[in-house]
Amino acid sequence: MTEPCGNTRNLAFMVAIVYACKVIWRLTESLMANRNSTWLSLLWIGALFYGVSGCEKAVELSPLPADAVVLAFGDSLTYGTGTNAKTSYPRVLEELIGREVINAGIPGETTKKGVQRLPMELEEYQPALVILMEGGNDFLRRYPPKETRENLRRMIRQIRASGAEVLLVGVPAPGLMLSSAELYEELAQELDVPYLDGVMADILSERELKSDPIHPNGEGYRLFAEAVTAFLRERGAIR
Repeated sequence: MTEPCGNTRNLAFMVAIVYACKVIWRLTESLMANRNSTWLSLLWIGALFYGVSGCEKAVELSPLPADAVVLAFGDSLTYGTGTNAKTSYPRVLEELIGREVINAGIPGETTKKGVQRLPMELEEYQPALVILMEGGNDFLRRYPPKETRENLRRMIRQIRASGAEVLLVGVPAPGLMLSSAELYEELAQELDVPYLDGVMADILSERELKSDPIHPNGEGYRLFAEAVTAFLRERGAIR
């Protein structure tokens, strides 16, 4: 069994740090005659690498061919509720990684419905990688965590049975201090799944990155896509 890599939490922490840098940049840009944001982009990517580096037992991903299809599967966080189609995270991710990314997000979907829908999406798109981010609606409806965990376990097994790899993304449970629900890390350990922890929780903890209490805005989705890109690069899926 692969031990959890605590440094994925560092990545989530760096989301907040780099966002603060972006705020500082906005405050000072009026003093600059020629804006050059290259350094900021480098800082963002560098910070993400710092957050995920050093994992001795990190679960690697296979390199994605140039013609690979990535399936972004989930609910409204994947669909892009709170922004438009062009700034949803799957669309931004497609631009960043240079591979086709299918937006298979359905607002309001629970993991029970996801288990039923996923096989059809896998058959239609034949993805090489599935980014699985679902469970928020289970938490809002107060479904038993055991049920959510089992549904996610079934989806991970469906993905692997199709020949695709899976990246599991932690979703925050409701609360004053947002953090990914523990069941995601438990599943990642149990099934040796690459796991991106805490990033969405940190984004949803920042008022200026949200369109409403439970959804990011366009900038929040872009930050999330950048975090996923850095994670895929660190785990070997892209260069």
